[in-house]
Amino acid sequence: MSSAAKQRGLAPEANHRRVLAVASAAATVVTLILTVATAQLPLFDSSPSVVLPPPKDGRFSLRHALASAVLRWDAFHFVPIAKEGYTYENQWAFFPGTPFVIRIVGKLVDAAFSFLGAHPAPGWEGILLGSMISPVFSVLSVLRLYDLSLVHLNSCNAAFLAALLSLLPSSPVTLRLAGYSEPFFTYLSYTGMLFCARRQWLFAACSFMAACTFRSNGIFLAGFILWGMLVEPVLNRQKVRISIWRAVYAFLLSALTISPFVYFQYSAFQIFCADADEPAPWCSAFLPSIYTHVQSKYWNGGFMRYWIVSQIPNFVLAVPPLTLLFGFTSYYLRAALLPRLLDPFLGYSSRTVRISAPENNESGRKVDSQVDDAHNRSRPGAPLTLTPFLNPSIAPHAIHALLMSLLLLFASHTQIVLRQAASMPVLYWAAAWLLVEHPAVGRWWVGWSVAWGATSCVLWAAFLPPA
Repeated sequence: MSSAAKQRGLAPEANHRRVLAVASAAATVVTLILTVATAQLPLFDSSPSVVLPPPKDGRFSLRHALASAVLRWDAFHFVPIAKEGYTYENQWAFFPGTPFVIRIVGKLVDAAFSFLGAHPAPGWEGILLGSMISPVFSVLSVLRLYDLSLVHLNSCNAAFLAALLSLLPSSPVTLRLAGYSEPFFTYLSYTGMLFCARRQWLFAACSFMAACTFRSNGIFLAGFILWGMLVEPVLNRQKVRISIWRAVYAFLLSALTISPFVYFQYSAFQIFCADADEPAPWCSAFLPSIYTHVQSKYWNGGFMRYWIVSQIPNFVLAVPPLTLLFGFTSYYLRAALLPRLLDPFLGYSSRTVRISAPENNESGRKVDSQVDDAHNRSRPGAPLTLTPFLNPSIAPHAIHALLMSLLLLFASHTQIVLRQAASMPVLYWAAAWLLVEHPAVGRWWVGWSVAWGATSCVLWAAFLPPA
């Protein structure tokens, strides 16, 4: 292929990235304005105004307005950990990545304000300013999702559509503004998944390890390494010898991924069990885990424990994303993965992929999303399917999304799927699949995403559930 042809082939991707970066930044600004504005209304819970009272002189302070707008729900746990470390048992439900980041960034932001002549931020306000790094990771996550989608969907336009849909998350404040784990975990998860797609296993393990410092469910990301190194070569019937050394290396990388979780539990064991005069009750468990203990004791976590009548509204809120995740993963497993598992002689179509695409903003014409040599980002020799949404490489993502959805439905506070689903690219691939193959339902999803996203900003600002 000539250099001119390569440049023409890469032009759409470069344009897509520019559009996505600008659109993501604009979405963050809209979220910020809506959240800060509605945060000035009376709060359902007055805790933020008690912890961060308004300036005594009555003058408006942008710094105070930003800090107080993000002081909701889990921020009341992250900030004390960032200031003083883990001092109470219930704080061990929160992993150290987020407190560390907001403390460091908060100091940098406060130093910038001081350089401009402002007084140092008092108490919690300075640390809460550390959430100002969240918009950066939000934009980077959108771009990373686009790159990941190029690999797995084999279509420039399908990848662009999926990345555009990620601009409509079901919990925009926690993903774009608040000092929560979501923006960091999402970016690091996408990064590790992209390294897996490129077979850069060590880099993938390091990315997943970093993600595991932010959320406990980062341990499940090790499955992408095990699948890519041990399972996928067998399913693709590649001439890759699964030697004992390759298996050992895969398990070592998986151990590296989950090492932050293990170290976190070990640290708690040393404090509450080994060095304590009276060991905590959970120390005698077969696999002692303070995380499991505090989730059960303080948050009523555990299998089916959330299934009570009073939680029905939270289950209703979780219906749209869970329905989409279960619907797409079951469709993919039935139509793409099971045939590979059950029929080793099943052939794959090598014909060109064509899908319906959204209208081009410049010309208004339908965009032909034909996958040619310039746009194809699949690995050499990977089979093509008649739809980008049944690509064999999506298999570990579909399995991961299904397992996480089941965990959220049966053993967690189910409504947190509104926050955690953003870290699963399958959610946005599924939304793109709806728009392409089931347009009426797809438009309903977009409408719900816009309406609920705006509503969730107002609920967050008013300190109303869901968190």
